[in-house]
Amino acid sequence: MSSLRPFCLTTWLAAPAAAMLLLLTPASQSHAQAPATPAPAQSADPASASPSQTTVAVTSPEQRGVTARAVDKVKQVAKSAADVFSRVPCLPPKGGSKAMGTLPHVASKLVAGQPVVIVAFGSSSTAGFGASSPEFNYPNRLAAQLHRHYPTADITVVNAGVGGEDAPEMMKRLQTQVIDVHPDLVIWQVGTNAVLRNLDPGDTAKLVEDGISRIQAAGGTDIVLVDPQYSPAVNQRKESAGKMIKLLGNVAELRHVGIFPRFEVMRDWHENQSIPVESFVIADGLHMNDWGYACFAQLLGDDIIRSVGQIKLGVNAPADVRTYRPM
Repeated sequence: MSSLRPFCLTTWLAAPAAAMLLLLTPASQSHAQAPATPAPAQSADPASASPSQTTVAVTSPEQRGVTARAVDKVKQVAKSAADVFSRVPCLPPKGGSKAMGTLPHVASKLVAGQPVVIVAFGSSSTAGFGASSPEFNYPNRLAAQLHRHYPTADITVVNAGVGGEDAPEMMKRLQTQVIDVHPDLVIWQVGTNAVLRNLDPGDTAKLVEDGISRIQAAGGTDIVLVDPQYSPAVNQRKESAGKMIKLLGNVAELRHVGIFPRFEVMRDWHENQSIPVESFVIADGLHMNDWGYACFAQLLGDDIIRSVGQIKLGVNAPADVRTYRPM
């Protein structure tokens, strides 16, 4: 069971360049749960651990060159994060589609200036497999967007994604990694691995419904489901994927929670916006790339921001009203 690691944008921005480089190391493409590759040693000389000799090494021309390159790398990655949409803009689906409704708990907390905790619960596309660095996974992109829009708000986004899991495995950690955190919002991405494993979509839907009931019983939490992604690997199992998407939508309606229609949104990118699949899916034909995660997070964040705006205007639409009108 992986431990929770809250993401705080303010803390991340204040990290020294050396620490930031560790965060910016590209994610392993072998498996989302694989241990991170150790950072290269500063020097091949074992004596470099000595404080005095470390000081000498830092001031050497060679080490100054390493430091300068490190700073340049940080600047380069930061720039790429800012202009990820420069070539291909992130646009909402043409004509709109069903999606998550209002989020009264998280919106009310933001309006009142109280701390907000969001748990991103899911598998490898929540953990960020396929992203070039941790900052490009969708929970971190979402946190960055919300902090830009609410610069004085205390917002924590917890990435509780574990690669390879689906509903049966997620249910085993639901209590400790979701309910016990007392989140204001749970974004539950589920269903893709069940489709790939040819599991019964009905069994998955039943587990998800049970999980939602447990979260709701704890009280004070908004919930948004995220259905499977539109990608070649998923599309090869079109019938199973279609059943999964329909059943998750039914569960959301039954339990009065939101749903973000990731499959429909990504299909719109390709079929209506004429974006090549390889522009938002990596070579494995399944996981999203930096642009895909960023646009997914952007549209999801737009829905959250709109919900807060509705609360401010005194509009308290029921959560089962899922009209998708991203800003």
